[in-house]
Amino acid sequence: MKMTFYGQFVAGEDQESIRPLIQHNRAFGVGSILDYGVEEDLTPEEAERTEMESCSSALERDGHGVSKREKQFQAHRAFGDRRDGVTSARTYFYASEAKCDSHMEIFLRCIEASGGASEDGFSAIKLTALGRPQFLLQFSDVLTKWRCFFHHVAAEQGKAGLAAVDTKLEVAALQESVVKMGIASRAEIEDWFTAETLGVSGTLDLLDWCSLIDSRTELSRHLVVPNMQTGQLEPLLSRFTEEEERQMTRMLQRMDVLAKKASQAGVRLMVDAEQTYFQPAISRLTLEMQRRFNVERPLIFNTFQCYLRDAYDNVTLDVELARREGWCFGAKLVRGAYMTQERARALEVGYEDPINPTYEATSIVYHRMEELGLHPADRQVYFGQLLGMCDQISFPLGQAGFPVYKYVPYGPVMEVLPYLSRRALENSGVMKGAQRERQLLWQELKRRLCTGSLFHQPA
Repeated sequence: MKMTFYGQFVAGEDQESIRPLIQHNRAFGVGSILDYGVEEDLTPEEAERTEMESCSSALERDGHGVSKREKQFQAHRAFGDRRDGVTSARTYFYASEAKCDSHMEIFLRCIEASGGASEDGFSAIKLTALGRPQFLLQFSDVLTKWRCFFHHVAAEQGKAGLAAVDTKLEVAALQESVVKMGIASRAEIEDWFTAETLGVSGTLDLLDWCSLIDSRTELSRHLVVPNMQTGQLEPLLSRFTEEEERQMTRMLQRMDVLAKKASQAGVRLMVDAEQTYFQPAISRLTLEMQRRFNVERPLIFNTFQCYLRDAYDNVTLDVELARREGWCFGAKLVRGAYMTQERARALEVGYEDPINPTYEATSIVYHRMEELGLHPADRQVYFGQLLGMCDQISFPLGQAGFPVYKYVPYGPVMEVLPYLSRRALENSGVMKGAQRERQLLWQELKRRLCTGSLFHQPA
């Protein structure tokens, strides 16, 4: 395994054994994003049972309550095994708080290894590894309802179809709408929308709107919004039991520990994107870390999946928020790893497909990023590929002076077999690319034999 499949896609078993590969790549201008690639090898039945238990509240599990979350943000048994249809992303299932602590310790060791291997390293983490996914579902539901409410009011004011960052509500008209809905009294509403919190423009954009349910405001504790399907008013925030409150607090504490460790080690921390029913909460929690730790330079990086319909709006809103609040924006742009699963789930459960309809539509999202002033020559844009794949892209970029990184998994052979099995599945689906790489390898080997330069030295 070490001489073949494992050796191709995994850097080594531990922090010491991966150093030669990291240093070799560094010599060619290619950095590393370390990722401890160990996963639990659960059966589909075990994964499904674990997911259903960890994504529902205590009241729902006891049969005393029914979830009021939108269908998209409820656990569905048919999609309980989140690994199904996903070949290029690791998956964590919640077992216990002790297991989450264990995951945090692994991430801490990754950060240490990254800091010891280079001066400009990255380390990747997943928030589903750090706590109960129920909280991510509930918070995502809240954030999505609140954002939908904003766009509903915008449509009433004749402002539908504008880019999110350009959509501004007239506060006076908004107050009238909210009064008519019976959400609160006029006096209460006027307290929400004050010049101190929103400025004196008389308008309210989506960033101002989202700040109203910020964890730092009292308003978020008693706010209700209309259910767009039933027309009934419902509490925006769900109540947690005392134990659930403690579990949620520990999840936030684990994030804080990792961010502080990354700051001390000089390592940039990438928060991986996950399924769309978790992602709004993941992005919001990452944003809170960016506010605290991205003061002098981008330390915390959020991940944006460009195959999503709302990817461009999400990026532009975060860039604008960073500009307003004066912290450094940092992001990873990827295609996305969950397309097949997301589309099947949306169709089966009955909500709008969140994925762009075509490859070309996703390409347009990437090209629009140029509007944000992200140009490779400024060295603000970094390129990355998986270890063992697309070397014909990575190394020429590194030799040409562009900042480029390899996503470097490591871990014991037997414990990374689940990861390797996914790599095998992924490669079976991209054989045209593999054939192209093989052709390029033969061409390069012939060139070196003909020129007598068998071993290539970095520029």
